[in-house]
Amino acid sequence: MPTAFVTGATGFVGINLVDELLARDWQVTCLARAGSNTHYLGRRDVKIVEGSITEIGSLRAGMPEKVDAVFHVAGDTNMWSRRNARQTATNVTGTENMCAVALEKGAKRFIHTSTIAAWGLVDGPITEETPQKGGQSWINYQKSKYLGEQAVKQATKRGLDAVIMNPGAIVGAQDSHTWARLFLMVAQDELPGIPPGSMSFTHVGEVVKAHIAAVEQGRTGENYLLGGTEASMREFVTTIGRHLGKTRLPPVVPLGALRIIARFYALRAAITGQEPSVTPEIAAMAAKVNPCPSRRAQDELGYRSLPLDQMVGDCADWLIAQGYIERLH
Repeated sequence: MPTAFVTGATGFVGINLVDELLARDWQVTCLARAGSNTHYLGRRDVKIVEGSITEIGSLRAGMPEKVDAVFHVAGDTNMWSRRNARQTATNVTGTENMCAVALEKGAKRFIHTSTIAAWGLVDGPITEETPQKGGQSWINYQKSKYLGEQAVKQATKRGLDAVIMNPGAIVGAQDSHTWARLFLMVAQDELPGIPPGSMSFTHVGEVVKAHIAAVEQGRTGENYLLGGTEASMREFVTTIGRHLGKTRLPPVVPLGALRIIARFYALRAAITGQEPSVTPEIAAMAAKVNPCPSRRAQDELGYRSLPLDQMVGDCADWLIAQGYIERLH
């Protein structure tokens, strides 16, 4: 029975990965922070160890020796500059700690979950050969994820057998905190306007299958982009509305107006201390259109890009089943 050590297992991608590993008869150990919500994870046949990726001692205590695969899924997707220091500690220092302990423990494979955002504010299509600009980005999410990747690549030079996964916008079941927030805003008529950009979307089920395929088939030190379903934010929100039975949706906000709104929200947040729903970082990323064909993952890992309607439907159905929202008829 193969063994896995998973970080971020209480999150959206992590819990889906755990389910897929268990379905394939893996023995799974999950790292969970003290006080984190393990309600869903606790229902699974996994071993839960308490610790944090920013506390290297807890990693040394929790990671099994010679585990077949470490899946480093944990990360901070913050888009508010006030929380940049915490984000850097998680995405950079935490990843450095994970690499160090995986080497100490003799982990056989290390699968690192990064993001398309590690490429930074680039123009046009993105492939694995596109030069990354995340290191020069003023957006800390992009910069910290880029630096996390660099930590993994440095560790491969010290003997870590690592593969880097770069998903686009992940959508699907068991999401209550990422894109699910947009579903809730649509359901409750709280979305003031639709962002103007486009994104490369991916189904969470295909993302986790690609992660597991990378254990055997991924090439050491290589990136694998996981996107390929291209859609505008208007198409995305319209699809959400259709699945929720909502016919009246807000208009698309012009980019210039979105930037003004973001600056206003940032100023208000500086006074109130409350996280803004729109930030200058979000506005800047909304301006970019970066198609992501994901051919390397398709050819080498069997990755598939699924229809937007399918991934949105899976997310909506789960949110409704869990009582987060109701479908109108």
